[in-house]
Amino acid sequence: MSPRDTLHQLIDELPEEDLSTAERVLQALSATAAPHVPLPAAPFDDEPDDDGLDGLREARADVEAGRVVSHEEVKRRWGLR
Repeated sequence: MSPRDTLHQLIDELPEEDLSTAERVLQALSATAAPHVPLPAAPFDDEPDDDGLDGLREARADVEAGRVVSHEEVKRRWGLR
């Protein structure tokens, strides 16, 4: 059963006195949902991302200076072995 079918079934099973509450909840959820924009229709982001470039430069400088922690060390520190 799809999520949509499950929702329809749940709504059908609600007591009459709860329908207005369910309607308000679903309307609020619908109002706050991000609009679906197909990727080809999405606007192109042509603004420079200086924060990302600065972070990349900083990361590369850390690697060159040897300020790194290996993947194995991170796993050991977090008890993931």
